[in-house]
Amino acid sequence: MALAPNQLPLIDQDDYHLLQQLREREPSQFSPHTGLTLGMRLSDAVAATVGSWRFITIQSGILVIWIGLNITAFVQRWDPYPFILLNLVLSFQAAYTAPIIMMSQNRQADIDRQSARRDYEINMKAELEIELLHDKFDRLERTDAQGLADIVKAIQNQKEQLDRLEALITAQADVSSRSEQ
Repeated sequence: MALAPNQLPLIDQDDYHLLQQLREREPSQFSPHTGLTLGMRLSDAVAATVGSWRFITIQSGILVIWIGLNITAFVQRWDPYPFILLNLVLSFQAAYTAPIIMMSQNRQADIDRQSARRDYEINMKAELEIELLHDKFDRLERTDAQGLADIVKAIQNQKEQLDRLEALITAQADVSSRSEQ
């Protein structure tokens, strides 16, 4: 909605141009899940899996079975106490999952920053739109007040004309009644 130069809003020109840009850009139209690379999707999947109760339960079960089998010696002890191989496996798991989870968290932080920026832009757009509405209401109120003042003046002029006409008619009636007597 472009305004004519004589109808420019009372808001600052920079704000008006910012509002026009925000209207064109549609800041509310954004999906953080578009354009994800394989690595991004993989890091999100690993973070979701490792950060779940299901994973913790399964891993705890595997650790209990591993330790139980090595302590009771039902199977040949492939990792006797102090479980050096188990330590190595858990260290490898931690060495790979920690950076993958951090990649996912960094990506989530980027999404949060973009979301915060979009929220700011939407709030700014709403604020500027509200200011424009206030400007329009103020103009409408001034226009209505001016129109009402014009109507009141017209009514006063008509009343004055009616008063003069009534005075003329009264004067004419007085002259007519004197002439008949």
